[in-house]
Amino acid sequence: MSNRAIGIFDSGIGGTSIFKEIHALLPHENTIYLADSKNAPYGNKSKKEIIALSIKNTELLLEKNCKLIVVACNTATTNAIKILRETYNVPFIGIEPAIKPAALNTQTKTVGILATKGTLSSELFHNTTDLYTNGINVFEQIGEGIVELIEEGKTNSDDMRSLLDNYLKPMLKADIDYLVLGCTHYPYLIPLLLEMLPKHIKIIDSGLAVARQTKAVLRQHELLNIRSQNTENVFYSNGNVTVLKAILEHKFTANALDF
Repeated sequence: MSNRAIGIFDSGIGGTSIFKEIHALLPHENTIYLADSKNAPYGNKSKKEIIALSIKNTELLLEKNCKLIVVACNTATTNAIKILRETYNVPFIGIEPAIKPAALNTQTKTVGILATKGTLSSELFHNTTDLYTNGINVFEQIGEGIVELIEEGKTNSDDMRSLLDNYLKPMLKADIDYLVLGCTHYPYLIPLLLEMLPKHIKIIDSGLAVARQTKAVLRQHELLNIRSQNTENVFYSNGNVTVLKAILEHKFTANALDF
């Protein structure tokens, strides 16, 4: 048993969607979350830059004595997690777009994926896609500009609706019946997407699967915390703390930190 914290980092506030799933499944676990909003989005950066930012975030979480690190960013996972696992002696949990369930269940044999350029162009993403999508048409769409709007607190804005309308129209024309959200910021779009998409299209994200994997790895390494008292969930941002507090619905402490 360990009451040390689970560390979570993302290129901003989007990974809080992963935190919420982990917290719901593992309410006794302490957590430390890093929102690297100053450098968001990671999706348009080079692999070298993404690796350097992921190392910076990891080392800060290790300084805070975290027992496991969740890379709550698709782009950081697909570009950096292999190096992180080779470099540091703690378990890492990564995030990959949930292509497999979409490919297994599609009736139209066409699925859409909305993700960042960094995720869609990565080797890990293409390997996963090739593994599960034989005979399936995968419509890939780069979500240019979405992360920036979410980081600015404009999730439900006219600008966001206009962006999504442009991105969804070609997918609908291609007859997708599943939409895979390939960025941890994107689950915050689900209420808007449900308004904009036909009812038969199912939306899939990775949050619950990541929480379950986190629990399994903690158990495997005998790191689960079963104490129910004095649990702490602390959040740090090097960007706009007000937006982070709002997306957390002011239920948790959010602090400014220069990192």
